[in-house]
This record gives sequence, C-alpha cells and structure tokens, in this order.
Amino acid sequence: MLKKLTRRLSRFTSHIITKTIKKRKHPPIIPPPPPPPDQQQAVTLSPASSPPKMAPHHENPFLFPNTQSPVLPDPSTFFSPSLLSSPLPTNSFFQNFALKNGDQPEYIHPYLIKSSNSSLSLSYPSRFSSPGFIYQTFTQDLTISTSPQSQTNHVISSFNDLSLTLDLPPSLRFFLVRGSPFITLSTLAATLLSISTIHAILSFTSNPSLTKHRITLNNSQTYLLYSSAPLNLSLSSLSLLSSSSPFSGVLRAAILLDPSHEPLLDRFSSCYPLSGHADLSKPFSLDYKWDTKGWGDLLLLAHPLHLRLLDPSSCSASVLPDLTYNSIDGPLVAVVGDSWSLKTDPISLTWHSMRGVCEDAFPEIISALAKDVADLNSTPITTTSSYFYGKAIARAARLALIAEEVGLPDAIPTVQSFLRDSISPWLDGSFNGNGFLYDPKWGGIVTKQGSLDSGADFGFGVYNDHHYHLGYFLYVIAVLAKFDPAWGRKYRPQAYSMMADFMTLSRRSHRARYTRLRCFDLWKLHSWAGGLTEFADGRNQESTSEAVNAYYSAALMGLSYGDTQLVAVGTTLAALEMQAAAMWWHVREGGSMYEEAFTKENRVVGVLWANKRDSGLWFAPPEWKECRLGIQVLPLLPVTELLFSDVGFVRDLVKWASPALAREGVGEGWKGFVYAMEGVYEKETALEKTRALKGFDDGNSLTNLLWWLHSRAEEEEDGAGHGWKNRCWFGHYCH
Repeated sequence: MLKKLTRRLSRFTSHIITKTIKKRKHPPIIPPPPPPPDQQQAVTLSPASSPPKMAPHHENPFLFPNTQSPVLPDPSTFFSPSLLSSPLPTNSFFQNFALKNGDQPEYIHPYLIKSSNSSLSLSYPSRFSSPGFIYQTFTQDLTISTSPQSQTNHVISSFNDLSLTLDLPPSLRFFLVRGSPFITLSTLAATLLSISTIHAILSFTSNPSLTKHRITLNNSQTYLLYSSAPLNLSLSSLSLLSSSSPFSGVLRAAILLDPSHEPLLDRFSSCYPLSGHADLSKPFSLDYKWDTKGWGDLLLLAHPLHLRLLDPSSCSASVLPDLTYNSIDGPLVAVVGDSWSLKTDPISLTWHSMRGVCEDAFPEIISALAKDVADLNSTPITTTSSYFYGKAIARAARLALIAEEVGLPDAIPTVQSFLRDSISPWLDGSFNGNGFLYDPKWGGIVTKQGSLDSGADFGFGVYNDHHYHLGYFLYVIAVLAKFDPAWGRKYRPQAYSMMADFMTLSRRSHRARYTRLRCFDLWKLHSWAGGLTEFADGRNQESTSEAVNAYYSAALMGLSYGDTQLVAVGTTLAALEMQAAAMWWHVREGGSMYEEAFTKENRVVGVLWANKRDSGLWFAPPEWKECRLGIQVLPLLPVTELLFSDVGFVRDLVKWASPALAREGVGEGWKGFVYAMEGVYEKETALEKTRALKGFDDGNSLTNLLWWLHSRAEEEEDGAGHGWKNRCWFGHYCH
C-alpha cells in the first residue's frame, strides 16, 4: 500500500509541477445528503420544502448488554417512585438534589437553592472574584419549613427542561422554575409554616389582608412574600417567623433589590409557573412554554444569550429592561410572557473545509497524508480508554476525508480498513479490555471499566463526559458509513443507540431507554459534564469544542444515513453550543461578562461551573495557557472555523497563550493548536512553526494541521461571527 501511495504521490506531484497553476482554491465539496443505506432513492428536500419535524425516533433502540453497576447511586432515594420506570437525568441543573444526602445547593437563577432537614433555603448570592476564579457564595437568607419539621428526604416528584417540582413531605411542594424571580410553594395539606434566616430580622410587616408581607434583614436585603390566602406570621425570635394557624394555599417569595421593582413584583405575583418545557421541533429554533396557574401574565428572567436569541416576532414575550437581577452568567432581565421563541443563526454542515484548499498546497498535504496513512498499521492503538481510543480513531477518520478533499482516493481504502477493524469490536462487544454496556438503573451507556471503577474512563461509568467520548465514536461511524454504506447498514442499530444516549429528544416514557438530552441544557443553551458526582458548585464543562464535536458528528452521521431529523437536531445543538462558548467561555479583552481582574488575566475560562468560573483545568494549572487554548479548540474540524469566527478574539487568544510555549516541557501537541489558531490570521508564520513540530496531539496529525492552515484565507478580516448564514449548506431548512 505504501508503494502504491508513493507512486500515486509521485505522479500527482509531477503533474502539479509541470502544470501552470493559478493560485486558487478548490471549492469545498458539499454533496447532497446521501440516501439511507436501506433505501433505493435519495432523500432530497428542495428549498421550498417544509422544514423537517425534529421528532424522536420511535423504534426501540439497540441496547448493549445489561450491567448492574456497583458504583452508581440509587435513584430511588430521592426520585418519586412514579419516575423510576423511565430513564433519569444524569447531568441536570438539579442533579445535586438526587445525590448523596441531597443537601448541596443548586443554582436555579437567580437563587441558590438548598434542600436539607426537610426545609428549603434560598440565597440571593454574593459574588467573589479574583484573577483566577469567580464564585457565588451560598448564605441561608430565607429558609422555609413546616412546624414541626419532618425528618424525611425531599422527593423529586417531576422535572422538565425548565423546571423542577420538589416535595418536602408531608405538606410542602415547591415549583422551582429556572429564571423565576419568585420561589413558589404550594401546600399539599394545611400546615404551620416557619420562615427563618441566618441574619437578623430588622422589621416585619404585613398588609391588612395578610396576603403580602415584607421582611427586612440586617444584611441590607428585603424580601416580599405573597400568599394566596391570609397568612398570619409573627416574630418568634430575632431570626424566626412562625404562623399562628395552619396555612393552605400558595406562597411566593422574592427579593426586592430596588424599591422601584415593587410595583412590578406586585403586578406579576399572582401568575405562577408550575413547569416549563422546551421544543426543538424546528431547525435553529427553540421554543419555551410554561404551564401556569393564577391570573395575569407570567414574569421570568432571561440571561444574556436568551436576550440575544429572543425573537419577539415569533412570540408574545416582551422585555422589561428596568427589572434586572445579578447572576454569574451576566445580568438577568425580566421578560413577560408564558412562551418564548429563540432563534440562532444557521451553521454550515460540511465534510470538508468551508473555503476550500489551495491546489498548490496539495503536494505538501498529500506527502504528510501518505505518511500518516502508512503509519496507521505500523502504530496500532494500544489504549483501552474509551476517550483516548475515540480520539485516536477519529484522528484516522480525518485522514479519509482530507484524502477525498485533496484528490487522493487511493488512501481511503487503507483508512477504511483501519477504522473498520478498530471500531467494530466496540460495537459488537468483542473489544478486549473494555466495551459498552447498558445501565438500566439510570438508563444509559456505561463502559465495562467504568461500571466497576467510578474513576475509570474519566468517570464515563458515572455519566461524566458522555458527549465527549461518544462524539468521537459517532464521527468515525459517520465517516465509515459515508464511504462504506454496507458497513453502515450493519452497525446502524449500535450507531443510533450511541447517539441516543446523549441526544434523545423524547420526554419521559416507560418505553424510552435514554434520558432526554443527557448533556445539553435547554435553558443555559450549552452542555454539562459532571455526571452523578456531587459538586458544591453544580455541573461543569471544560471543553466546549468537544461538545460541539459531539453534535456536529451526530449531524454528519445523519448525512450518512439520510436522516434529516438527526441533521437538524445536531446542527441546531452545535449552533447553540457555539453561541454559548462565545458568550461564557471566550473572555474578550475589555468585556463586561466578568470582573476586570478576571478578564485581564484570562482569554478563556478553564472549567465553567454552574456557580463558578475557574481558570485552571482538570489536568493543568492556570499558567498552562497552551492547554487552556487547546482544550477549547480540539478536535480540529471544518466546524472549528465557526467556533472561532471572531478573528480579533482569536488574535488576542494566541497573543495571550503564546508566551506559555517557552515554558520547559510544553507538549508539542498543545503547540499545534496554538499554531492552528495563529493560522487564522497569520497563515505563513503558522505553517513554518507547524512544519517544525516533532509531535502531535493523539487526536491530531500533521496532515490535519496542514489541511487546516492551507484552507485559511490569505487575509482574514477581523470581525465577530461573520459568514454563518452565507455558509449554511442546510440553508433550505433555515429561518
């Protein structure tokens, strides 16, 4: 094979050298969606076609062999028995409430909420910042409980994309709706209430009807309480209010940040949300709908990305800019309406570079490609880690697509054979040392190693990083199914099961095998990792680029199988993930999202938590800036161009990270990602540095770096987010 490739390279190079070449680029090859492997005719949609409904697949998915993992917690401790017959969330905004004692707080904007000792405490958090991290502190500003207190666990009685219903038996039910300025409880039976605080109560007053109450604390906070029936509260001590008679009805609590807000809180206090869900039925659109009770209009809060994407022409929601709350994610602004419509710019979905590769660069790329392909069989993959194995085979899959783009089809069969031999054992269960299993307790895929050791495979067995690991496998499946439809047909059930593990759209059902969108948060608009591990600061995510890769790879798999629904879902989630990365992970000079000291020292967030921003990584300290850049870039793909479309930011990012390359012991692989970003605006300099590299990341290669750099424009224009709509292959589905 190597001799054949060498002869092919020699003929191709000779042809290039003897031919007068204009310095132009091959346009990117953007084929129409291929047909499903089991159909004879192609699936095509004209620009006038209706957008595909992004409905879930109703067929029963293939399941990997069952396992009873001893490292997983018991969900029956906190979930209602009625929920246990369906798959359960493992990276949700309320996950702490279902782990260990269930008493770690969760950030349900704008409050930190903690449930413990049969009571619920809320905190409008204060914020601490430094050059290295930002976090919000929990203080028991108000605690609501019954009198006398029960000693039973709280119960998660229902949940949805935008809400959680938490019961404190026997008599309290809390509707915890994300973005609500009110904390709402409903009594399940008449009960005596107590409201306490860690602070001192300076004053307490009620209106004549005993349905509105004001609590002023010695930390300068004031809370308003609204009750649907008379609630007779009185001071029992300096920090405790108690009801003199049982209360039955609805009670709402809200912090009053400014006296001017009180008329608005009064006005909207009577309409309360019970639950909220998100609808992904249209590409590049997301619709919110809340179920409400009471009368009047619904008041909620939107974070900055909501406000950027809110489409007032498609819904009746209206913004009240004068009512704002603080949050670690930026200002929360009031929005009135029980339905919102969000729309994001469409993104392109291509196998190859979006701009094309210069023909005069083909010889250099092909030379590297021939060597990288030849090395596949001489340097076999030795790891059994699902993460590193996935990266390694995805690296090889890139070689096949680059070979197709630069016109070296002779290389593709060797890559295909390598990929088939490498991934098929994971799919058919014959891989030696690891493999995929199905956990029926929570409803999801785990690995053999992870099912026995919670630390193995970076916590995959306790549902950490599922989108990262499986995203790499889906990329390989997409590429193999593209080039080898027969193989794609054979392993389609396993492929769709792996995709469904983190991309199921269906809501709770006894027939479902996977939870809804395991990693993607439809309110925050990005993914979470963390899994079933209790963290004081909630869920977290390190690499946004690997999250983008997961949804991008699923969309490519949709192309290979002719599945327009999967293409639509994957591209929509990838688009939202990139918007969130630009909003919260990419730290711009002079930006206002974070405090000045943090902004000055950082160009990217290391690990973003629900309640914290950390400059360090799980595997590297803050000063290893080349790693911090690289983990937000890898893997290097066509879609990376959209993730880093703001050339001005990329220039600042490289300037910030480059001094770290002089540190002794810096890995060559991490240097490669810095040079890749430098190539966005300084192509020739980046090429020189890349050619001198002595090694590459285990998911990257010289071929891939050269492909990236030679598909950069000669001169990039500074700007933010330019060109998304103009590069949308999926445009006939776009709004």
